[in-house]
This record gives sequence, C-alpha cells and structure tokens, in this order.
Amino acid sequence: MNSTQKEISYQTSNTYETLNSLTDKTKNIWFVCHGMGFLTRYFLRYFESLNKEENFIIAPQAPSKYYLPPKMRHVGASWLTKENTPLEMENIIRYFDGLFKQEKLPPKGNFIVLGFSQGVSVALRYLAKRGISCDQIIIHSGKIPHELKPLDFEHLQQSTKVLLIYGNQDEYLDTPQIEIEINRAKSLFGDRLEIYPFEGGHEINMNLVSELAGE
Repeated sequence: MNSTQKEISYQTSNTYETLNSLTDKTKNIWFVCHGMGFLTRYFLRYFESLNKEENFIIAPQAPSKYYLPPKMRHVGASWLTKENTPLEMENIIRYFDGLFKQEKLPPKGNFIVLGFSQGVSVALRYLAKRGISCDQIIIHSGKIPHELKPLDFEHLQQSTKVLLIYGNQDEYLDTPQIEIEINRAKSLFGDRLEIYPFEGGHEINMNLVSELAGE
C-alpha cells in the first residue's frame, strides 16, 4: 500500500474537573493525572478524604475515550499510546497550558503534582517540557518515560521533594520493573527522591499519599 501520512492542526476542546474551592484558606494545590481507564470524576473520589478547606485539586481528562471491557458499557480514557507519541504529547501539553491559563493559580501555596499509573508519563513530561516548578512530585505506580534526562529537571527548586510510591504486589510492575523505575528515578532526581513501597497492588494508596503530603 502506497499511503502517505500527513499532519493537520486544528482547534479542539476538552474537559477537566476541580474538587473544592480555591480560597485564602487553601494550603495545597494539587494537579493530579489519572491512570488508564479512568474518567476524572471517578478519579477525584480518591481525593475527597483530603481537608476540603485546605486542598484544591485539579484533574485533567485524558482525551482518548473508549468502552471498557468486558461488557463495553462504561467509558474510560487513555493519555497516550506508542503511536505518534511525540505528536500526541504536544497536544496534551497545549491542553495543560490552556488549563493552567484558565485556572489562574496564585503563586503562593504548596503545589503538588501527582501522576498515577499512565498519568506519570504525562505529568513528568509536562514538568520537563515547560520547566514548571512545584513543591512535591508524586510518582505513583507508573513508568517514567525513557527519554527524560536529569537536565530536564534542573529547574526544580532544591526544596522540591520527589516521592516514588508503588504496591509490592502490583500486577503491572513486577520486581525487575520496579527496580528499573527506582534506578531511573534516582538518576533523574538524585538525593531529593524518597521511595515508599506499600502492601498492595495497582491501586492508589491515599492514606500514604495524604500522610506524605502533610495532611
């Protein structure tokens, strides 16, 4: 087949959701990227246990929707695949740019970026691409993109903490893969990295996340 792949640019729209209100009492601003199969409104349920006055949570929505097996009734979403990853990530970066522009976040406050599972890849790529500073990065049960280098995170403040969290029975991260991710995280973040395994599988451990975030 003698086909030619071409590229076109056009304007598109997407949704995102927030939890709680941004007020003078807000202490922590969270930017949380869900894993594959989630919709933001369900992902945000994990964060309902946080103090409502002190925590404002922003959850972007992965753009690619699909029906979840086996019954194909419920809808999930995916951030990226191995097909045209750089192009798709550029679209996501522009979406995140628009989200932050619309929210007009104040410069003060403890800014926490959390990626869970597939959300790790887009969260870290965005921080690296746009040189965004934050107070905490939480890498939860996901894989770090191979192309990222220590230079991509030199913009982070010295005080920025990086937390690597994973379940010791995670069906998607076996022991060899966990070792790979730990070594990759050490090479990127050095002494600022803290590692926290927990008893469990591929799931969000909000008790641990809350504790580590100072809740």
